[in-house]
Amino acid sequence: MVATAPPIDADLVRRLVATQFPHWAHLPVRPIVPGGWDNRTFRLGNELSVRLPSAEGYVRQVDKEQRWLPELAPRLPLPIPAPIALGRPDADFPWPWSIYAWIDGEPFTTVALRNRERFASDLATFLIALREIDATNGPGPGPHNFFRGGSPAYYDAETRRAIVDLGSSIDGRAATEVWEAALRSEWHRAPVWFHGDISSGNLLVRNGELSAVIDFGTSGVGDPACDLVIAFSTLADCRETFRSAVELDDATWARARGWAIWKALIVAAGSAGSHDPEGEAIRARRVIDEVLLDYRAAVEAG
Repeated sequence: MVATAPPIDADLVRRLVATQFPHWAHLPVRPIVPGGWDNRTFRLGNELSVRLPSAEGYVRQVDKEQRWLPELAPRLPLPIPAPIALGRPDADFPWPWSIYAWIDGEPFTTVALRNRERFASDLATFLIALREIDATNGPGPGPHNFFRGGSPAYYDAETRRAIVDLGSSIDGRAATEVWEAALRSEWHRAPVWFHGDISSGNLLVRNGELSAVIDFGTSGVGDPACDLVIAFSTLADCRETFRSAVELDDATWARARGWAIWKALIVAAGSAGSHDPEGEAIRARRVIDEVLLDYRAAVEAG
């Protein structure tokens, strides 16, 4: 029988903390808005945060983060989440959950940056440092990260279905070409660490500069192409700076276009969950446009 999550709110978090970590029971609990999709996040006092998986499919991420984040952190140029305690399943909540050290900062799309080109370069530096960490015994592609780090071919059927569903509202022929180019490409080097969800909500900014990277739930070792999607979703205006700085080849960028257009297509077609379906659909169509623009430029360049 599949466990079902109760409503995840501040009252639940207070009960869990009071029962399992009574020395923190006096600390106030405040929801973080938005609180995340795969996980719900709450601030616990001033120095801690609580993170709970929102569905059974995300439970594998808890132990992975507890196991690997302490090993990655000392080797990275920016702060990442630091696990402080591991909560156990109980009568109030059916799955493990985590307490982390709080990291100050704001999602970068909500604040002004000093220099977007510098931001793109700093992010690339972080991703290079992540790739250079020894990946021996790291978690390969699988259900824990929805097969990121492997071939985007895992999502072939739903990608092609979304192209059909969107019909004449997109350039379906070009989208298919992008997708098939991604499927023809492979990562032939040794597996490397990747984050798996380099997106606006997971990049924190302080004083106008990139200050931390959070939410490693979809991290793993394998092909890092999925970490380049942000070049189409949020950093389109400084994509070339990011591309040059991140130091990955044309084949990896072809797969990155595939990962980007897969997600954008299923969101635009309404087959992916979201806190803001209408807004996400609009943004998804912009990503499709950026991917196709980049693909056509690559074809013209030969």
